[in-house]
Amino acid sequence: MINTLRIGVILTAVAVVTAVLAPVQILCLFLDLRLRRYLPGLWHRIVCKLLGLRIHTRGSLEKRRPLMIACNHASWLDILVLGAVVDVVFVAKSEVRDWPIFGHLARLQASIFIQREDRRKTGHQVNEIAQRLSADEIVVLFPEGTTSDGNRVLPIKSSLFGAATSAVRDVADQIVWVQPTSLAYTKLNGLAMGRFHRPLAAWPGDVELLPHLSGILKEGALDVEVSFMPAIAFTAASNRKEVSRQVEDEIRLGLQRSLREPL
Repeated sequence: MINTLRIGVILTAVAVVTAVLAPVQILCLFLDLRLRRYLPGLWHRIVCKLLGLRIHTRGSLEKRRPLMIACNHASWLDILVLGAVVDVVFVAKSEVRDWPIFGHLARLQASIFIQREDRRKTGHQVNEIAQRLSADEIVVLFPEGTTSDGNRVLPIKSSLFGAATSAVRDVADQIVWVQPTSLAYTKLNGLAMGRFHRPLAAWPGDVELLPHLSGILKEGALDVEVSFMPAIAFTAASNRKEVSRQVEDEIRLGLQRSLREPL
């Protein structure tokens, strides 16, 4: 009974915050106001507090622009966490656009939707990412292409780094900075989660969203670490696959450190 009441209060609070901020964001998107980049971050920070997500950071965000963040992906919670830490725009698979609730929120954040299977649209999609980068928006990629169990980094796909290649031609210094970033769920109610309990936070995709959300809310406070690793300079001479390997190594290093020695 207590859990049900608690979940009801949290979801009501999230709905109220969304109802207040969404119309403002819609107006900002329609008028293309710069404020549209920052309102989603405010929403993410409030929702993380309501859900009991305690965020810790290691390292610092790269200050040079244009900047692409490449991060491992374990759960829908990753969106909230990264959005609370940095004002970013996400690259999402096209089907997310039609998801209930999350699709609407993704559109409000001006996410970039891509169709990986449709090679005819690849050039347009890469160009859109490049345009956002050139406009000094921070673009987040989840280059694994899917979610993991939170204990490991899956092999990284190099194809979307083609956006960095395209953006290089349009920026003054002809450099796009790619910052490997790891995200690790480390503690539950202050206690280390371990390999067995970490999948409680992970959302591998074959689990229904609402039961997973309900489980998160019932469990209580969840600690998560975001580690910013040194940025990699991507130039016209860079090899996409080589950069992908470097990014994968750095993300894996950050994840392992957070899981071994959580803050």
